[in-house]
Amino acid sequence: MSNTKKNKMVRVAAAHVSSAFFDPAAGVEKAIKFLTEAAKAGAELVVFPESFIPGFPIWNALSSPISGHANFVKFAAASLRVDGPEIKAIASAAAEQKISVSLGFSEVASYSAGCLWNASVLINAQGIIVNHHRKLVPTFYEKLTWSRGDGAGLSVIDMPFGKVGGLICGENGNPLSRYTLMAQGEEIHCANYPPIWPFKDPRDSEPYDLADAIRVRAAAHCFEAKVFAVVSSGFITDENLEMLCDDEEALAILKASPRSASMIVTPSGTTLGETLTDREGLVIADIDVGSLVELKQHHDMAGYYNRHDIFHVSVNRSRHKPLHDMVNHSPNSQAQTSSTLEESLEIINNI
Repeated sequence: MSNTKKNKMVRVAAAHVSSAFFDPAAGVEKAIKFLTEAAKAGAELVVFPESFIPGFPIWNALSSPISGHANFVKFAAASLRVDGPEIKAIASAAAEQKISVSLGFSEVASYSAGCLWNASVLINAQGIIVNHHRKLVPTFYEKLTWSRGDGAGLSVIDMPFGKVGGLICGENGNPLSRYTLMAQGEEIHCANYPPIWPFKDPRDSEPYDLADAIRVRAAAHCFEAKVFAVVSSGFITDENLEMLCDDEEALAILKASPRSASMIVTPSGTTLGETLTDREGLVIADIDVGSLVELKQHHDMAGYYNRHDIFHVSVNRSRHKPLHDMVNHSPNSQAQTSSTLEESLEIINNI
């Protein structure tokens, strides 16, 4: 009997790299450096960490809210517009190197210098942004920095090498977010994480094992969705820690907190290539997207192994807006001006 299985090999890369905190220009330079290295190694897709530019707001875990104003102001000033020059520079480099890029960054709204989102973009090998996602819910102390996102970016994009989706950090444990990607035929999952996640004082109790939490989330999604996951986490240097902490107690907590890890995970929950934790670099592996079809005969959560007649999942893909203009163009609009104004004011007051 001939082997009818169709191989579809793709080389992917996860960047385990440190951020240039509060310095978007340096962040762009570093992103271009590593995407170029990944392209030269033959990768068709490279994934960068959560909020790689301009860094992850770790200080929220360590200081009181009233002590974090200065860092928030600096962070907001260093955050990126999705249509800004920094993203365009990275997109141009992706086109030049002919590689697709998943980039985590802190996004600032066009209408408010203080409205930020934890965001990611997927850029194709032609340098075009094909998806733009904002993390649905900021986790724990992230709420001091980022706003809630929306469903517009919960999309799977059909790329030449496979169908690509992605989620940010804790979203990788959200069943409905993950199912939304499964239901669109996701084959390659991009997951990005911070370099460190202080959850409780690791000196007084068993520390939160970030690397293990990342591995468990990735393995669960890969097994359930029958996908490969490219997991990119940040790396943090001693220089980063000392710059972010002017308090010895906070510095001691950070130094004792477990670090994150970058890895490439298979549908069986195993990893391909090395797992990076304690140094910067690229995790590179070849994955066979063609192998996923056979696995779906066993469990296909978006297909025969679901009951669409029982369960109904819908997604609101509209972008959040701070203002909705209501204009009445009818001939009798003058008589309706008062009610229209009242409706508009009601909408504005409820934002």
